[in-house]
Amino acid sequence: MLGKLADGQWELRRRDGAGAQRLCVKDRIRLIQLRHPDLSCDRIVLEDTPTSVTVQYTCRGRGYGRTHIRRESGQLIQLDTQGIADGLPFEFSAEGRRVGECSSQG
Repeated sequence: MLGKLADGQWELRRRDGAGAQRLCVKDRIRLIQLRHPDLSCDRIVLEDTPTSVTVQYTCRGRGYGRTHIRRESGQLIQLDTQGIADGLPFEFSAEGRRVGECSSQG
């Protein structure tokens, strides 16, 4: 399912009202490992259908997570993620929307 999502600038708007985050998605794994960016982690795909994917990952010595993404279109997703990062638990849900191309800064 991840292969059906468009590369580019994505905005993740948290459902708890905590604000929005923009990120450049060149590798769609970035959407899976939001709290562990740029880390080489072991991943297991638990579910992969035409409209959703669930991935569990472990970053040795750095934490772990589990992310579920439901694709509404190639430019709109619903995302739920939880795990441990920097020794602390995290959990959030967000709507992700592709908002354009990545800037030259990344």
